[in-house]
Amino acid sequence: MIFDLAVIGAGSAGLSVAAAAAQFGQSVVLFEKGEMGGECLNTGCIPSKALLAAAKAAHAHRSSASLGVVADEPEISFTKVMDHVDGVIAAIAPHDSQARFEGLGVKVVRAVARFTSRNVLEANGEPFEARRIVIATGSRPAIPAIPGLVEAPYFTNETIFKNRTLPGHLVIIGAGPVGLELAQAFRRLGSGATVLDAALCLAKDDPELVAVVLEQLRSEGIVIHTNVSVRSIGSAGAGIEVQLQDGQKISGTHLLVAAGRAANIEGLNLEAAGIERDARGIKIDSSLRSVSNRSVYVAGDAAAGLQLTHVANYHAGLIIRNALFRLPVKNRSDIIPWVTFTDPELAHVGLDEAEARAAHGEKVKILRWSFGENDRAVAEGTPEGLVKIVTLKNGRILGASIVAPNAGEQIALWSLAVSRRLKISAIAGLVLPYPTLSEAGKRAAISYYAGLPGKPWLRKMIGILKLFG
Repeated sequence: MIFDLAVIGAGSAGLSVAAAAAQFGQSVVLFEKGEMGGECLNTGCIPSKALLAAAKAAHAHRSSASLGVVADEPEISFTKVMDHVDGVIAAIAPHDSQARFEGLGVKVVRAVARFTSRNVLEANGEPFEARRIVIATGSRPAIPAIPGLVEAPYFTNETIFKNRTLPGHLVIIGAGPVGLELAQAFRRLGSGATVLDAALCLAKDDPELVAVVLEQLRSEGIVIHTNVSVRSIGSAGAGIEVQLQDGQKISGTHLLVAAGRAANIEGLNLEAAGIERDARGIKIDSSLRSVSNRSVYVAGDAAAGLQLTHVANYHAGLIIRNALFRLPVKNRSDIIPWVTFTDPELAHVGLDEAEARAAHGEKVKILRWSFGENDRAVAEGTPEGLVKIVTLKNGRILGASIVAPNAGEQIALWSLAVSRRLKISAIAGLVLPYPTLSEAGKRAAISYYAGLPGKPWLRKMIGILKLFG
C-alpha cells in the first residue's frame, strides 16, 4: 500500500497534519517513538501552565492583604501540586491518543521511523511508502558543554515534571521563557530560585517591557545573574555548586538546564532520501518543503524557526493547503505572536521598536499606555504594566508588546491587526467592554491622535463648519 501521507512525530504539528488529512479522506500513517502528544502535552506547555496555576494560587493567597483579605502563609503540598499537573495531562491526553487517531482512520505505528529512499520509511523492520512525508519530530533540550554538567544530576523540562520533591533551592541555567516561568513557579511554591544566563533575560523581547517582568521576579526573591559565564558544575554536599568564570560560586539543591532547544532530526537517515541540511537544520523553502526532495515537508520545531506549539499548528495548516489542495502558501514568521507566561505575562507580535526603527527609520511612531491608567487593573491591584504599539506615521500597525496580567489574551487583537496590515484607526474605533484590561490597547491606539486638537488647520476647519449651523 502506498499512503497518501506519512507523518513522523505525534506532537502538535504531526497530530494536526494527520487529523486534517484523514478527515479529508487521505490515507495516513503516523509514526511516534515516544508518548503521543509530544513535548507540549507531556513535558512542555501543559504541565508548565498547570504548575504555574498552582503557583499563582499560592501567590494570590500571600498577596491578598492589599485587597483587605488577610491570609496566613498557604500550606503547600508539593505532592498534590504535581498530582494536579499529572491530572491536567491525563485530562487532555485522550484528544491526542492513539485510539482517537485510529478512530479517524490513521494507521499509528509506535516505533522509530527512518528513510530508506526518497519516499519510503522503515519502522519495526517494515517499509512504508508515501506520496508525501511530513517530518514533525519536534525538539529536545539543548545541553551546553559545561565541565561537570554530564556528571551532575540535573533536570530539563523533560524530567522536572516527574520530580515529586520540592527543591530547596533551584539553580536554573537559562533566562528564556522556560527558565523564568519555572523560576517564578518554584519560588512561589516555596523554593529558592537563582537564574543564570550568558546573555540577557528574554533577549528577543523589548527591553522596556522585560524590565517590568524582572522587577516583579526580583521582588519575589528570585536572584537573576545575566551576562555570566559558567566555568564548571560540581557537587556541594547533597546539592550542586555552579562556579562562574568571575569566581562566584552559586549553590543550590537542584539544577535545571533551560538553555534553548535543538531540532530532533538526527537518526532519520536523511541522506537516503536526498534531503539536504545545513547547520540550522533541513533546508526548506517558504512552503516548508525540502529544497532537495519535494515530497517532504518539515513542520513545527523541526523546521528550525520559532519553537512554539501554535507555530506547529500554523505549519500544519500550511502543509495541508499545499500538499492536499496544491494552494500556494508562505510561511510567515513576522505574524507569529509569543507569550512568556510569567506573572505579569509578556506578549509580543510583529516588529518591536528597535526592529521597526532599523527598517523604517523616522517613519516609526511609538504609542504607549500604562496599566496604571486602566481602571480594571487599578481595581484589581495590578497597575504595573504597559502596552506598547509600533506603527508607521501613516498609522499602519507594525507590532505590539504587552506586559500585564493576561497579556497573552490581549495580544490576540494585535496579532489580527499585524497579520491583516490594519491601521491604528481600526483599533481606535473599536467599542470594547468596560472595565477590561484590553481597553489599555485601545487607549494606546487613541493616543495616535493626541496632537490633533492643537492643529491650527483643524481648528480653522471646525470654525468654518460652525458657519453652516
